[in-house]
Amino acid sequence: MIVIVLTVSPPKLRGHLTRWLFEVSPGVYVGKVSARVRELLWQQILENIGEGRAVMVYSSNNEQGLDFRTHGQEWEPADYDGLKLIMRPNSSQKQKRNGVLKTKKKTGWSSASRYRRFGR
Repeated sequence: MIVIVLTVSPPKLRGHLTRWLFEVSPGVYVGKVSARVRELLWQQILENIGEGRAVMVYSSNNEQGLDFRTHGQEWEPADYDGLKLIMRPNSSQKQKRNGVLKTKKKTGWSSASRYRRFGR
């Protein structure tokens, strides 16, 4: 079984995927294809997705029973002692990556709570 989720994809790619898979929701494709067809579909996705994002999850013969691939995602797959997990980016790394360092939020009482508490 295979599940593909596309975000910001061109209509050409969506039409191509509907030849092989069922579109159960906008941008979500499900079906059962051979490994060869799965690889060819992934190559088509990489060639045509442009600035969009793609995630493909498929059944596999491993401990988890599945495997996945991503393209254009901030969350990336990471191998952890034989298990494939998703690594979420650290927010401080994301801020550095964009070239903008945001200041930390102020902690403590809000202005409204101070006004109610102290009447100022």
